[in-house]
This record gives sequence, C-alpha cells and structure tokens, in this order.
Amino acid sequence: MRAWQVERRKRTRHLIELGGLVVKAGIVDLTGDDRATILGALLWMADKLQSDQGEHARALWAAKGKRAFEIERKERREETHSASEETPHHDVY
Repeated sequence: MRAWQVERRKRTRHLIELGGLVVKAGIVDLTGDDRATILGALLWMADKLQSDQGEHARALWAAKGKRAFEIERKERREETHSASEETPHHDVY
C-alpha cells in the first residue's frame, strides 16, 4: 500500500470517529440533522476555545466527555457480564 493511501485511510478513520462523537452526543437527533446548525454549534465551540474562557471551557468539556466515556465503558462491561451469565455453560465430555 502506498504512503498516501495509508494517510488517506488514517484521515478517513479519524473523520469517521469524529462523526461518531457527534452522533453519540445526540447532536444529529437534537438538530434534526441540520448541518448548518451543527456547523454553527461547532463554530461557537471554536470561538469559546479561543476566548479568555477557553481553558476553562476545555477543562469542563474534557471532564464531561471523560465521564461519558467511563459510563459507556461501565455499561458495556455490565452488558457483557449479563450476557455471559445468561448464556448456559455446558460441560463438554
């Protein structure tokens, strides 16, 4: 695979992950998938990050995001644990 193909795949994966975060946050549903509204909100975030309150906003948002990831991870573990308990274990002789 050529270097430009590797870079393109990395970029594509990164963009897909960012889009997934927009969906995960509920932004798509809350805006009715209105791209102008989504872009406006992202531009507002960029303005906020560039303001004198930028570091404070970044810290708050990072903490909130980390909590959301932790909750999701915990829920996934609980679902996996529940599913393994529901699956009957058969001894094979």
